[in-house]
Amino acid sequence: MTADNKGRFNQRKRTRSDLLMAAGRLLKAGKKPTMEDVAEEALVSRATAYRYFPNMEELLVEAPIHENVPIAEEIFAGDVPEDPEERIDFAEAALHDMIYSNEAELRVMLMNSLKLWLNNNDHEVPVRQNRRTHLIETALAPVRSQLEKEKFEKLSAALSVFFGPEAMIVYRDVCPLNEDKARTVKSWAVRALVRAALDES
Repeated sequence: MTADNKGRFNQRKRTRSDLLMAAGRLLKAGKKPTMEDVAEEALVSRATAYRYFPNMEELLVEAPIHENVPIAEEIFAGDVPEDPEERIDFAEAALHDMIYSNEAELRVMLMNSLKLWLNNNDHEVPVRQNRRTHLIETALAPVRSQLEKEKFEKLSAALSVFFGPEAMIVYRDVCPLNEDKARTVKSWAVRALVRAALDES
């Protein structure tokens, strides 16, 4: 991806996030917003809003989830461990609790993103919000200097498989494991990945 393409993609991710946050603010204010209301609050056109969210139901399903995602700077504020295995496990636990508390909404969100991808021929508009990478990178901050850029990015990508609703669906529908057993498996996996990456370095 060229620098220009990356810049445009990042701008589109910010626009999508702005729409979700705008909808969240309106919902918190006790309003039942229309797409026009959300677009105006996000300072974008109605056409832009519909490009990212083809209908209001999809936006209203995802907006509360966006609000409930753990904020990395908050969960790592205060007395938190410096050990990278402890930190990555701590971060995954926080996201795990949010995901299992919003399972039905997240399943609808995933379904909507798949439908949007199928109908999005140019694939320019992000169909999903990346909420996990910043959380992972914040957890790994104390050891970032110990890993080469390529290895750090590889570790972050490997960990991302366990941070999100996709893992919940695998453990719930495929394995199947209950919430507590799924958490135990993910804890073991994310710790093992961090340990392996550091050993490799």
